[in-house]
This record gives sequence, structure tokens and C-alpha cells, in this order.
Amino acid sequence: MQNPFESGHIKNYLILYASVVVIVILFFIASTLFYDVKDVEKKVFNTEVKEAVQLEKIEKKVEHNKSTSRFKLMNKAY
Repeated sequence: MQNPFESGHIKNYLILYASVVVIVILFFIASTLFYDVKDVEKKVFNTEVKEAVQLEKIEKKVEHNKSTSRFKLMNKAY
């Protein structure tokens, strides 16, 4: 195996490394130039809690679960 420092191949390695760095820099510049940042509207969530509506939903869900059970539970747990 030849020593790249003595045979002159180090110049090829440096040119390859420099070309990769230049390509990365060009892609970075291209991505920042052509990337349009859109204004994002701030989302506001309704934080009011309507207890009457929630209680009705819970009651309906409990009644629905009792009437439509597909499985029968055992009377005694082992």
C-alpha cells in the first residue's frame, strides 16, 4: 500500500473533501433562499367546560355500555 502523502494522492482527497463541503453549502443556501415561511395563525381553544352536556354524555355512555355488553362477567373472581 502506498503512502498517499508521498505519492501525491492527498491532493485528490483534499479536492474531494472540498467539493463535498461546497455541495453541502450550496444546498444550504438553496434551501434557505427557496423556502417560504408562511404565517401560521395562532390556534385558540375553547376552555369553557359545559358540565350539563358532559354529564348527559357520561350517563348515555354508561347506559349504552350496560345494555350492549357482549361478554358476561364471572360472579366470583379467582
